[in-house]
Amino acid sequence: MANIFQIPKKIIAGKDALQLSEQTLSTFGKKVLIVTDDIMIKLGNVKKLQNVLEEISVDYVIYSGVNGEPTDKMVEEGINVYKEHECEFLIAIGGGSPIDTMKAIGAMITNSGNIRDYNGKIIEKEPPILVAIPTTAGTGSEATKVTIITDTKNNIKMLLQGGKLIPTLAIVDPVFTLTAPKGITAATGVDALTHAIEAYTSRKAFPLADTFAISAVKKLYNNLLRVYEDGLDIKSREIVATAATEAGIAFNNSSVTIVHGMSRPIGALFHVPHGLSNAVLLEKCLRFLKSGAIDRLVDLAKAIGVYDIKMTDEEAADKFIEAISELLKKLEIPNLEALKIDKDLFFDNIDKMAKDALDSGSPANTRKVVAREDIVSIYKELWS
Repeated sequence: MANIFQIPKKIIAGKDALQLSEQTLSTFGKKVLIVTDDIMIKLGNVKKLQNVLEEISVDYVIYSGVNGEPTDKMVEEGINVYKEHECEFLIAIGGGSPIDTMKAIGAMITNSGNIRDYNGKIIEKEPPILVAIPTTAGTGSEATKVTIITDTKNNIKMLLQGGKLIPTLAIVDPVFTLTAPKGITAATGVDALTHAIEAYTSRKAFPLADTFAISAVKKLYNNLLRVYEDGLDIKSREIVATAATEAGIAFNNSSVTIVHGMSRPIGALFHVPHGLSNAVLLEKCLRFLKSGAIDRLVDLAKAIGVYDIKMTDEEAADKFIEAISELLKKLEIPNLEALKIDKDLFFDNIDKMAKDALDSGSPANTRKVVAREDIVSIYKELWS
């Protein structure tokens, strides 16, 4: 069966990737909208980008209003800035939120109507050139054809998608991830790990995407704890940053499954950062899907080095899940209670979250039939 494989037009990766990008950036236009957040400005990351743009005589205007999960209101503000200053292309610098916001701004520059009109639909018209500079190793948004934006009116997370949303250029420079604190490093790293595992265990998986998924799982398992414990380990930071982009490429082509389907409603209703809501769900969802993806979990057990030839396939699958569970503990991933989510309110919303999870379509990609009752059960187990 044939498959379509999509990646950014160009990826410049490794230490000093930003400097190596100068010539490419100089061809995109004379004025750019930088989409970012206040923290990136305070940390000096935006200044590094400004220096490069000034060096190549590209004018810029900064929109730094993406201080939290991206929303339709942030997108509207960014569109207004872009149009007011007559920008020609966009650069996002930051975590997944600025990158996702940039994609949505770009989409709505060339596509008419309200952003809510495009929930679940394919973006057809080409946006302006999009450049993504991730400062966390996690979301993989620099390599994907989707963007998740919260609809503040209906309190749901919207999915905009289409190959037109894949950035023209991804600049993956590990220097930017050095500023990520331990908690962000862990949450975004597990987000990337989830992307890779889900891509490999998806019904839509195929060999070319599998190559990126397995590579990402191996790199993240072997290096994520290292960068969590020593954030200045630039070699491990580079490996993890590369793995996050690989994971983005993998799920961009094979899609995600039950974890992301269940994660989005938690994020939308309780404002839990996306990486953390994935991390909270990962182990329990792996245990649920095991019976439908044992062969795939065996492959992953081999990839991370926990497989023994004496094991049965079921034992090997269990060993992989146990290894991931142990990694989550070492990364000190908090539970829902530690995230200060009200348990009664959570249970009151389980039916809505289960419906929203199924409506997203992601659980249907799981290599095991996912019923509403299964999702309800897993949500409840998060409190056990």
